[in-house]
Amino acid sequence: MRRLDKGAPLRAAIRAAGLDIPHLAARTRELDPTGKGLSPAYVGFIVGTGKTAREETSDRAAGLIAQALDQEVDAFFETVFLTLNESTSTRVPRIGASRKSAPTDLPERLLDQRELADFLRKSMSWIDRQIKEAEQAGHIWPGLIYVGRSRRFDPRAVLAAMRQHREQIPA
Repeated sequence: MRRLDKGAPLRAAIRAAGLDIPHLAARTRELDPTGKGLSPAYVGFIVGTGKTAREETSDRAAGLIAQALDQEVDAFFETVFLTLNESTSTRVPRIGASRKSAPTDLPERLLDQRELADFLRKSMSWIDRQIKEAEQAGHIWPGLIYVGRSRRFDPRAVLAAMRQHREQIPA
């Protein structure tokens, strides 16, 4: 999630609620089902204006902060969907070759696991867990393509499946 207007609505809501960063962090701890909540330092990164301020945060952190302020997440954050507007391939099509005639079953560029982890801002172990859970459920993880013995990923298929999964989760 990306904070709106560099966090200005968030800071205004904190002032209106009569809270400060440590008290907001304590409120997230009370509301978090796991009891962990967010640390005051992390809340400071999210609501701050200085060099260490962060524009993006996790869905969980955004949800806890919004819940602690009795507001909707949309009042403070926007969902970020990573999309590829154009190919990252360095391959140049032959002169006269039509893009419409090219096969569309594979993207022009597949990512290895480290590239996909960087692209999704997830860890490689998170990807391993997702693949293992899909295998246990009798599925192939969306976007996973085996090339010989190595894994390659179609980033568009992975993103589409993640979007679809998010839409199926009840709010």
